[in-house]
Amino acid sequence: MKKTQGFIRLFARHRVAANLLMIFLVMMGGWSLRKLNTQFFPTIDLNFIVVVYVWPGSAADDVEKSITTPLEKELRDLDNVKEMRSRSQDGASTIIIEFQMGTDMGYALDQVNEKVAQVSNLPQDVEKPIITRVILYEPVAKLLLVGGKDLNDLRQRTYFYERQLLDRGISKVSITGLPEREIAIQIPAAKLAEIRMSLDQVATILRQRSKDVPSGSIGKLDIERQLRTIGQQRS
Repeated sequence: MKKTQGFIRLFARHRVAANLLMIFLVMMGGWSLRKLNTQFFPTIDLNFIVVVYVWPGSAADDVEKSITTPLEKELRDLDNVKEMRSRSQDGASTIIIEFQMGTDMGYALDQVNEKVAQVSNLPQDVEKPIITRVILYEPVAKLLLVGGKDLNDLRQRTYFYERQLLDRGISKVSITGLPEREIAIQIPAAKLAEIRMSLDQVATILRQRSKDVPSGSIGKLDIERQLRTIGQQRS
């Protein structure tokens, strides 16, 4: 108690020192506040990697035989795998790989990419695999956009704000509630008979031609830019 009273008496006698100490503490508090994470909870990196193959128009049994089984055989030799689950459904194959705690997930992702690249003899019209790490993000804000009857205008504004947020350093932006664009094509049966094609064959050709194709690059070193031929329909 005497030490506390002596400490208070010391600052009472030296008011300038007490004021300087208070200013210093306020400044340090302000500096520390700026260094705080803007999230309430940290981004959680889970020990999961998901591999998805899309095979349009295929049956679940064909997906299991032609994609899921060969892929499982190749991924079986991965290091530190705790559990691997798969699901084959019409048009898609999904494999979820859970790794042991403490696994370097960056290295694990590289391993999965290498193993998937080694899988051969897949159906020709299978789309490029989607390989992702499962990361739990905490949403920090929700932006509600309201439009009139012009859905295309609302779509354009939504994508504009998405680009603005990403350009300003936001790592992930999710869009929900916006209907996807669809193109309806009607072909008379007589025309199909004339060109000797089925609806499935026409659909396959449309999918193949509605894709973005790499067209090389331009520039050198850090100013090099990739070029793509745009074939996919966009809003």
